[in-house]
Amino acid sequence: MKAVLCTRLGGPDDLELLDIPDPVAGPGEGVVKIKAAALNFFDTLIIAGKYQIRPQLPFSPSAEFAGIVEGLGPGTSGLEQGDRVMGYVGYGAARERVAIAANALVKLPDSIDFDRAAGLCVIYGTAYHALKDRGRLAAGETLAVLGASGGTGLAAVEIGKLMGARVIACASSDEKIKFACQHGADEGVNYAREDLREALKRLTGGHGVDVAYDPVGGRLAEAAVRSLVWLGRYLVIGFAAGEIPQLPLNFVLLQSRDIVGVHWGAWIAREPQAHRANMMQLLRWCAEGKLSSHVHAVYPLDKAVDALKDIAARRVLGKAILKP
Repeated sequence: MKAVLCTRLGGPDDLELLDIPDPVAGPGEGVVKIKAAALNFFDTLIIAGKYQIRPQLPFSPSAEFAGIVEGLGPGTSGLEQGDRVMGYVGYGAARERVAIAANALVKLPDSIDFDRAAGLCVIYGTAYHALKDRGRLAAGETLAVLGASGGTGLAAVEIGKLMGARVIACASSDEKIKFACQHGADEGVNYAREDLREALKRLTGGHGVDVAYDPVGGRLAEAAVRSLVWLGRYLVIGFAAGEIPQLPLNFVLLQSRDIVGVHWGAWIAREPQAHRANMMQLLRWCAEGKLSSHVHAVYPLDKAVDALKDIAARRVLGKAILKP
C-alpha cells in the first residue's frame, strides 16, 4: 500500500510517498481502509521533531481518519466488516490502510461523509473537551477564541455557540473574522490591526471575557489572560505562534483567574469512556447539521506536502483532508 512517510525529521519537502506492506489486524484490532485522513497544524511540528510526541522513524503524519472496516483480528467485538468508522491514532493515518484497536473506532451515521468525519475527531474533540470539561463554559458567558478561523479555533466558535455563549472571534485578518462569523461568532477582533486586550475590553463594555480559548500562544497570551473577568478561565490549547509564553502570575492572582491546560490526547487515553461520550454528542450535532466540520480543501495522498505547506502558511480555513 502507499504511505506518506517521514523518514528523516524536517519540513514537508522531506516527506516521501512509498510502498509498504499492508497491516494485519492483531487481537482486538481492526484494519480500516482509509477513505479520508485529516491533517492538523501539529503535523507540521511532529515531522520536524518539535512536538511533545516523537514517534520512532519512519512514521506517517495525520492523527485522524475515516474509512471502512476491512478486517478484524481475533477477539474483536462490536464491529463488522463493512462498517463505516472514524478513529484517532495520534500519528500514522496518511496511508491507505491502518490497523487500530477496535475500541478506538467510532461508527459513523450514514448521513456524515468521510471527508467531514475525518476532520471531526481532533479539533472538535479538543474544543468540546476544553470548553465543557476543562473550561466549564456556561450559557450566557462570553468566550474569546484566538486563531478563530483555523481548525480548532473554528470548532471552538461553533461549539461555544451551541453551548449558549457569546463568542468573540479573534484572528489576524478581516477575511478570517468574517469566515468565523459565518460559522456562528457574534463579533470579531483583528489582532493584527488592533490591541487584543483593548478590543476585548471595548466589546465587553469594560467587563472582560469569561473564557479565553488559545491555540496560538506567543505575544497574544498575556493580553488574553489580562482580559479575563474575576474567576475567568484561560484555556491553553497550543502554541501555533511558535513561542511558548511566559506569563506574569500576578495577573492570575489578583483576579483569581484559572490557567487551565488542555491535553486532549492524554485525556482520551486516561478517560476513554468520557471521550466516547463526547464523540457521540459531536456526531449527533454533526448529523443534525449543527457543526460544519468545514473542509477547506481535499488533497490526493501524493500532495500531502502541499497540504502541510498550506497549513504552515496559515492558508487553511477549517480542515485539510488527504484522499488515499
